[in-house]
Amino acid sequence: MGPFKLLIDGQLVDGDATMSVINPANEEVLAECPRASKAQLDKAVAAAKAAFPAWAARPIAERKAALNAMADAIQGDLANLARILTQEQGKPINDAMGEVFGCAAFFRYFASLDLPVKVIQDNEAGRVETRRRPLGVVGAIVPWNFPLILMAFKVPAALLAGNTVILKPAATTPLSTLRIAELVKELLPPGVLNVISDANDLGGAITAHPDIRKVSFTGSTETGKKVMAGAAEALKRVTLELGGNDAAIVLEGSDPKETAPKIFQGAFQNSGQVCIAIKRAYVHESIYDAMCDELVKLADAAVVGDGLQQGVTIGPLQNKTQFEKVLGIIESAKVDGKVIAGGGRATEKGYFIKPTIVRDITDGARLVDEEQFGPVLPVIKFKDASDAIARANSSEYGLGGSIWSKDLDAAWNLAATMDTGTVWINKHADLAPNIPFGGAKLSGVGTELGEEGLSEFTQLHVINMARA
Repeated sequence: MGPFKLLIDGQLVDGDATMSVINPANEEVLAECPRASKAQLDKAVAAAKAAFPAWAARPIAERKAALNAMADAIQGDLANLARILTQEQGKPINDAMGEVFGCAAFFRYFASLDLPVKVIQDNEAGRVETRRRPLGVVGAIVPWNFPLILMAFKVPAALLAGNTVILKPAATTPLSTLRIAELVKELLPPGVLNVISDANDLGGAITAHPDIRKVSFTGSTETGKKVMAGAAEALKRVTLELGGNDAAIVLEGSDPKETAPKIFQGAFQNSGQVCIAIKRAYVHESIYDAMCDELVKLADAAVVGDGLQQGVTIGPLQNKTQFEKVLGIIESAKVDGKVIAGGGRATEKGYFIKPTIVRDITDGARLVDEEQFGPVLPVIKFKDASDAIARANSSEYGLGGSIWSKDLDAAWNLAATMDTGTVWINKHADLAPNIPFGGAKLSGVGTELGEEGLSEFTQLHVINMARA
C-alpha cells in the first residue's frame, strides 16, 4: 500500500512529517501517511492562487472535460480505491465500492452543468443580465465517514465554476483521497487541485488564510462554529454541512415487517456514522411493540466484522474516540431505557459495536437528544402525530428527517411541518447529485449539490445597462 504523497502545485511530494493511519478493524497501523506542515499549506495556497486566473479563463467545456477525465480515472481504479477505503474507514467492501462509484458519478453530474448568462431585462430601456463568476481559491475540508463521496460534493462543483482547490481529508482517512490525487494529477494544470493531509492541525489555518476565498466544510457542529468564526475576519464564503439528529416518524397503519428493514438501513448504514442517518425513531403506540420486535430481529441478524470479509454488513466505528463516545452513550441508555438488542462492543479487538436497539426511552435521554453517530437506535413511543412532530422539531439540529405512512396525503402534510433541510417520505437518506442538500438550525449553512450547490462556488455578477 502506497507510498502516499501530497499533491502540491502539480507535484507529488512528501510531507514535512509523517503520521500513522490505523485500521479500525484491527487497531493496527495500516500505512504511514505524509503530514503537511503550515509551510506546505502556504505553498499549496500560493500555487492555487497562481493557477486561478488561467483556470478561470478556460472555456467551461474544457473544465467539463477535465471533470469527466477525473471521473474515468476514479472509476478505473475502483477495486483498489475501495480496498483502501475499507481498510482506513471500516465500511464493508461493497459499500466502499458503491462510494467510489458514486464519487465518479458526482463528478460526471457536475460536468453536465452549465453556468449560463441569464437575461433579466432586455427592452428599449436597457439590458440587465446576471453571470456567475468564480471566487478564487476554495478550501474543501472533508470528514472521515464518507471521505470520497463528500469530497465529490465539493471539488467538482468548485472546479467547474472556475475555482482552484485546496483539499484536506480527515486525519484518520487520508489514504483514498491521496490515491485519487495521484490518479488525477496529470489531468489538471499544476496548482488547480492541491491535496494535503494533516493531523487535525491545519483546518484553522485553511479557514483563516487570507488567500482562500471560500471554505466548504463537512463535519461536527462544534467545528463548524470554529470554521465560521475563522472565516469572519476576511468575510469569506462558507458552506457548512454539520451534525444531525434525524427523526423518523412511523405513523399508525404502517406495516412493521415492511417498514422496519428500511428504518434499520437508514439507521445502521456505515455503522450509523452518517450525518443523515436515522438517529431516533418515533413509532405510533399501536405498532410500537411489533416494530421493536422486527428491529431486534434485524439487529441480531446483522453480521459484524472486518469490512474486507464477504457477508459483513456492519463494520467497525472509524476511530477510537468515536468508539468510546458511543459506548458511553450506550451505558447511559441502559439507565434511561431498555436495551433489547446489542448493548456493547462486539469483539475484544477492533472498534466494533453490536447493533443496538433501545426501547422505552424518551426525550431528555442522552441517546435521544444527542447525535450518537454510531450503531444505536432509540425507539420512542407516541400517541398523536402532532406531538411526534413537535418532539422531532424540538432538536437544535435540522438536517433531515422522514415520515413513514401508507396514507401519502397525511405523510405529505406532516412532512411540510418538519423543521429540517430535507424530509423524505417512506424512505430515508436518499441523496442524488442533482437534488440540493443543506441543513436548518445547527445542522449547517448553505447548500450543496444541484444547481444551487454549484452557485455557492460563484460570485453573482450583474451587468445593468441603460439604452436610453
